Amino acid sequence: MSEMLMERTIEARARGVLGRSAYGLLGVLVVLVVLQAMSVLGVVDRNTFPPVTEDFAVLAQQMATATFWSAVGDTMTGWAVGLGLAILIAVPVGILVGSFPLAYRAARVPIEFLRPIPSVALIPLAVLLFGTGMEFKLFLIVFASIWPILIQVLYGVQDVDPVASDTARSFGFGAVSRLVRVTLPSALPYAATGLRISASIALVLAITAELVVGAPGLGGGINSAQQGGSYTLMYALILATGLLGWGVNIALELAERRILHWHISHRPTGAAL
Repeated sequence: MSEMLMERTIEARARGVLGRSAYGLLGVLVVLVVLQAMSVLGVVDRNTFPPVTEDFAVLAQQMATATFWSAVGDTMTGWAVGLGLAILIAVPVGILVGSFPLAYRAARVPIEFLRPIPSVALIPLAVLLFGTGMEFKLFLIVFASIWPILIQVLYGVQDVDPVASDTARSFGFGAVSRLVRVTLPSALPYAATGLRISASIALVLAITAELVVGAPGLGGGINSAQQGGSYTLMYALILATGLLGWGVNIALELAERRILHWHISHRPTGAAL
């Protein structure tokens, strides 16, 4: 009976996921139809806002060129390296600060002061310090994407069950063992949430940095197309950035479900531990 109940629960959950995906795709389709109608009917200037069908046609043509994939590679390289650096900084700092109440209280004010600063406001400083190369892009990405991960890790460490921690201590587990067996499993779901948020932010900042300085990448391509008056190409590359962000989010969600399959938020209702 329990196995049958689990199978039914998994099937119901799968139908729910498919239903939500269908509604999401329907919403996207409605938006695209409205934009297409606005261009075709002359509500907006067709020269500066071409029909969506033309944009997708140009995007398909671009996807057959090496130049397009080179731009995607440049953007994703900055995204991956910047996000990786943010993870390497935020996770250890979050665990260290969150493990000590005094350090946590002392760090709250600096974090709340630095976190709201927009990364784009630091562009002049970044240009002065690093020029307009990859270091410039990485500085903006790391500064913007480090905060969601850091804050979520802090919350995760603070949310450790004191009973579990005391039990591990009473069984003779050392500080390292408690960190691996108790603290990290508690903080991991929080860190995964912060990672998904930071991944989107990092992609936005990578493209923004390329737009501002005309660096190689999708942002640089959008900037060049806009300055050259190739508006259909510009919108096609904008569509590419949206599809890229959507793909990154889906990939991270799937990875999170696989890695955190043991967590209650990813277990089917009624499933056994």
